[in-house]
Amino acid sequence: MSEWKTICRVEDIPVLGARRVARPAGCDVAVFRNAEDKVFALLDRCPHKGGPLSQGIVFGESVACPLHNWTIGLNDGCAKSPDEGCTTKFSVRVESGMVSLDVDELNSLALDEVKADSPAAIRRAA
Repeated sequence: MSEWKTICRVEDIPVLGARRVARPAGCDVAVFRNAEDKVFALLDRCPHKGGPLSQGIVFGESVACPLHNWTIGLNDGCAKSPDEGCTTKFSVRVESGMVSLDVDELNSLALDEVKADSPAAIRRAA
């Protein structure tokens, strides 16, 4: 059985926007809310060039990366054709208006992924 970490209320996430959740290791997680109040969570890193998806525009069940306008599906984290690639998806639970993320996933998924502008990413590029 999963352990869940309460992140915020649904209302704390901007409609058609996102809220970032910091992790001790790895890239942040972006928690999105669409116009129908559906909530999704993805690694805050576009599979193309590592752009911050949390700064993108949500439409339907997708988000547009702010760097190069790639469309990423919020249900699966995958880029829409003709683009290719996926970012990590995180499980979300909404109960009584409270948004929670799976603790095991927060502590284990995509820990080797870092933000494009982080010191570790800059060192990798050098």
